[in-house]
Amino acid sequence: MGKSFSIPLNALRAIELVARHGALAPAAEELGVTSGAVSQHLRRAEERLGVELFARTAQGLRPLPVLTDVLPQLSAGFLALEEGLSGLTGVHDGVLNVTVGSVFASRWLIWRVGKFNAAHPGLELRLDVTGAMRDLGRNDIDCGIRYGDGHWPGVEAIPIGGNDYQPVCSPEFLARYPAPFDLGKVPVIADQTSMLDWPLWLSAAGLDPRAHMSGPVYSDASLAFDAAISGQGVLLAADMMSADAVSDRRLVRPFERSVKGTRGYFLATAKGRRLSRKVQSFRDWLEREVPDSANGYLGQVRQDL
Repeated sequence: MGKSFSIPLNALRAIELVARHGALAPAAEELGVTSGAVSQHLRRAEERLGVELFARTAQGLRPLPVLTDVLPQLSAGFLALEEGLSGLTGVHDGVLNVTVGSVFASRWLIWRVGKFNAAHPGLELRLDVTGAMRDLGRNDIDCGIRYGDGHWPGVEAIPIGGNDYQPVCSPEFLARYPAPFDLGKVPVIADQTSMLDWPLWLSAAGLDPRAHMSGPVYSDASLAFDAAISGQGVLLAADMMSADAVSDRRLVRPFERSVKGTRGYFLATAKGRRLSRKVQSFRDWLEREVPDSANGYLGQVRQDL
């Protein structure tokens, strides 16, 4: 028989939560106790282990290397326990909770939820639409869709697509500024949340990568898309996100030149977390649906008629 824990399981859980959050309050909220109780868990655990686990700094509690080295194992262990309990009770088996950004949700996923539901009638898809990077280790989140280079601490990332991008604008805007046009002399929409690289695209198009561009500025990516559709200017957009609007002529691609960037969309899960059957179903559906949507949802519908 294996040895019993040298410190209580609640204390281990407190250590893991504080290490992930860097503060007592979020851990206390998740455990349903006071911050003082969490602090006592940490102090007593350090006394029993004879090892200091956290550096107390002005910015919060920071795990020391001795804890950082074993944190992935602790997190994976608690995730396995939660999944084991879910397996015993069957709780949440019929619900898939996905955290996702506003552009992916509004420009791509929302138009395909019906197709996912039809393919998986026993599984309800619930979306947490936010610009915040949620903690994927939470028991109320199964997976997420993230945009970036695929490298996030404590995250397993499976590429989905969305690497290709190019400028888009409305047909009405293009009528006012016939292509090809000088991007330095027309309104260019600035999406402050975007990680798309204008200089890379400009260089690929044979244009000056240092070109000065100006126009409406938005701090929400979905609003930037709406601004482009309403004719306010040119927007740099991932082909995957603009495909539906292009297929029904709400947007056009005046240059018809896309470049492949270093970033894209990923299916993200907590590192060490076993992919549940429902997350595997979502992954498999994405692998089929993303290539099929290259010409846009409405274009696909017309092909099916």
